[in-house]
Amino acid sequence: MSHPGGSPILHEGVTVDPDALPSGSEKRRAVRSMFDSIAPRYDLVNRIMTFGLDVRWRRRTVADLGLPGGSVVADLACGTGDLCRELERHGIVAIGLDLSMGMLTAARTTSPLVHADILDMPLPDSAVDGATCGFALRNLVELPAFFAELARVVRPAGRIALLDAARPENRLLHLGHSVYFGRVVPLIGGLLSDGAAYRYLPKSLAYLPEWPVMSADLAAAGFTDVDRRMFTGAQLTTATRRR
Repeated sequence: MSHPGGSPILHEGVTVDPDALPSGSEKRRAVRSMFDSIAPRYDLVNRIMTFGLDVRWRRRTVADLGLPGGSVVADLACGTGDLCRELERHGIVAIGLDLSMGMLTAARTTSPLVHADILDMPLPDSAVDGATCGFALRNLVELPAFFAELARVVRPAGRIALLDAARPENRLLHLGHSVYFGRVVPLIGGLLSDGAAYRYLPKSLAYLPEWPVMSADLAAAGFTDVDRRMFTGAQLTTATRRR
């Protein structure tokens, strides 16, 4: 739980400092503990801090994935199952994977769920028709390694759709977003959940590479048709597994 005065959170012996950005194995442990702690009210805080736009963004994610009903899709860092439910709504067979047992316990989906690190998925090569990932890229230890693992488990010509937070490109919107995401969101998180965690999450945007770097990394991993759709406060990256 968070503590007065913005002091670090301690979960299972792991200190999560909202003013620091951990790396490597420390980041993996810190992220898992943080999401375990915020799981019970994660959906509520998401709806409030995005004014419900996160629901619309997930709908667009599944629409832009562009796979027909009956396809098998791995929802990576599935959290409480929001994207799994949206995939099910389109007749797609979803399999959720997440590192946080707290999130899986709080999940509201009928899809099968697997406790796993998505940098080392317990899936065979070319096992799925596609993959989705919502608001988790910046919480991974290494993105190029994740893209390589995506290329391994997604069949040739399969599709991926990766949704995450983003700063608006418009300068005025960028300023407003920085104030809201950096100051208001932590207040909301502190009132409803874990304030220190929601001070850390805005800072975690610094983990995301610039778009030219990320698109080049996806291409190097074996993806084509790499594209990005920008929203106010989020971005959606889609790509096709090379044949």
